[in-house]
Amino acid sequence: MIDVEDLIALVRNYNPKTNADLIRRAYEYGRKMHEGQKRHSGEDYFTHPVAVAAILTEQRLDDATIVTALLHDTIEDTKSTWGEIAGMFGEEVAELVDGVTKLTNLQLSSTESKQSENFRKLFMAMSKDLRVILVKLADRLHNMRTIKSLKAEKQARKARETMDVFAPLAGRMGMQYMREELEDLSFKVLNPEARSSIIRRFITLQRETGDVIHKITADIRLELEKEKIEADVYGRAKKPYSIWRKMQEKQLAFSRLSDIYGFRVICRSEGDCYRILGAIHRRWRAVPGRFKDYISQPKSNGYRSIHTTVSGRDGKQVEVQIRTRQMHEVAEAGVAAHWSYRDGERAQNPFAVDPARWIATLTERFDNGDDHDEFLENVKLEMYSDQVFCFTPKGDVVQLPKGATPIDFAYAIHTRIGNACVGAKVDGIRVPLWTRLKNGQSVEVITAAGQRPQATWIDIVATGRAKSAIRRSLREENRERFVKLGHELARVAFEHVGKKATDKALRTAAKTLGLPDETEVLARLGSAELTAREVIEAIYPELAAQTADEVDSRRPVVGLAADQSFRRANCCQPVPGERIVGITYRGQGVVVHAIDCPALAEFEEQPERWVDLHWHAGRHAAAFPVSLNLTIANGAGVLGRICTLIGEQMANISDLTFVDRKPDFYRLILEVDLRDAEHLHMVLKALEAESDVAQVERIRDLSRKP
Repeated sequence: MIDVEDLIALVRNYNPKTNADLIRRAYEYGRKMHEGQKRHSGEDYFTHPVAVAAILTEQRLDDATIVTALLHDTIEDTKSTWGEIAGMFGEEVAELVDGVTKLTNLQLSSTESKQSENFRKLFMAMSKDLRVILVKLADRLHNMRTIKSLKAEKQARKARETMDVFAPLAGRMGMQYMREELEDLSFKVLNPEARSSIIRRFITLQRETGDVIHKITADIRLELEKEKIEADVYGRAKKPYSIWRKMQEKQLAFSRLSDIYGFRVICRSEGDCYRILGAIHRRWRAVPGRFKDYISQPKSNGYRSIHTTVSGRDGKQVEVQIRTRQMHEVAEAGVAAHWSYRDGERAQNPFAVDPARWIATLTERFDNGDDHDEFLENVKLEMYSDQVFCFTPKGDVVQLPKGATPIDFAYAIHTRIGNACVGAKVDGIRVPLWTRLKNGQSVEVITAAGQRPQATWIDIVATGRAKSAIRRSLREENRERFVKLGHELARVAFEHVGKKATDKALRTAAKTLGLPDETEVLARLGSAELTAREVIEAIYPELAAQTADEVDSRRPVVGLAADQSFRRANCCQPVPGERIVGITYRGQGVVVHAIDCPALAEFEEQPERWVDLHWHAGRHAAAFPVSLNLTIANGAGVLGRICTLIGEQMANISDLTFVDRKPDFYRLILEVDLRDAEHLHMVLKALEAESDVAQVERIRDLSRKP
């Protein structure tokens, strides 16, 4: 355990004017309160608060935050009280300790409905004083560093919560070093074999190529010397989890992965940043599409840097980040840089974001959320997203998450613009509304009077703000129709279990589901946002299973007219559980497409042919053929085992075609009859786990006629 004088020395390194007596008193008080308590590892419990305080000194935080770290578990785990801490250390510290205690008591990995309420409370605590979450993040970091002493089940639960909540929150706050370590520590628990495999491959790569980091660092320094630019150059291998995520996203093997090394150049001025960029691009070839200028377009958390990827020594792609010292401090500490001290004074870093303004921009778009689940969805969208910057025709910058569409752009300008959107031009060219926007593009939104949001937009947009506005508009527009339809659905469902859908029963369901009244329950039932089973389960959980009748396979789709025939599109082969839309054909009825099917692009200018559809709720029969592309080993009994494996998943092979035969491998196309998207997922996972299956993928082929 770090001695109190050593802790004070860590603080004095950046704040010579620290109140050493305050830290000593907090240290002694915390040790006294936790006396006799032990951690799961057998160590004295007080070693944990001291370690948390030490982590926060790395961010150069103020005395109040360091003292809070030392006392953060006293109110929860000892006989200490708010009043006692306020009397001894002041109300500021007492409020911070109380805030951390409340965060600790939130079960962020609990069921979805409760999780959303807790997220709202977490953001409320953050909005009062962001230092509360800084202490909590340091607390979680130390707990993850020492997680081995917990039981395996609890390790997995804590690691999953860290990966889902705390790591992305640290990233959103700009604390990338903390995000990377939290992710990697969680990865070590959740998938130790994958992590060990990446580390082994790294070691092999270093044996084959030598110390690449040292060589490339020397190359960059040489180029800077030629230009007479003073700067520090650092290189590092990326964290195992970062590499693993990139392998999964790009579906690449380790040997084909580029830019597994990262380099930082830290210089004196903004002008030097661009001079360094020029020197690097003159020496090495830039990789197209891998340049980002966060100096001219900073992130909302204050992050500024130039990112470029180049083909360096021996053709290896490496990422180089270029920034000034002040930019680097914000890049390391993120929003926490606002409290950083240097030489006893609050550091006046011009790039540090005001925490109050930052949290306001993050939470303002959630103020109009209709319920907790919608709030949770919006929060997760905001926390996990990277960013793109686009321009209005007048040159104003609009900041959006990665994957955003012109509809998101329209809603980012104003809800009224989003609701009236009928089309968009990107860089002067008309594009479909589901086009994913890229950095630097200019977007012009085309609107029309009387236009209303379409239900299909919900699956197209990427921002919580857009999703919330679309849902609100749809509910308002269709409310009366949905209430009437919901009433009929509720009546039939309740009669099926021997009950009546009375106002009192529906009010009880509304209370359980966290909705305002019975009318809202009926509206959501009619709009398919709620299922009849969910409503019955809210009141009669023991009877809910009776509502899961098998859906009539002759009419599995809701939204068709009584006389309309339908068929699934061959190009995308949608299955229950996937979002769908219908396209009308003269004399052929309605063809059902998956909402993300590229074939829909040709109907962008024909909105009158689109039909809003969704699958019937309930258990579907295994009557939906899906084509799978398999590459399997050419060995005795392999094909038989594959067929048996599919049969074990209660799926039927309706067709089999050999596409390619090689001495070692066969490639074939299987047509498998499935129930729904979950059934498809089960079959794919079972095949992926089979050692004789080299590759398996679902086929979506535009060459096949709809």
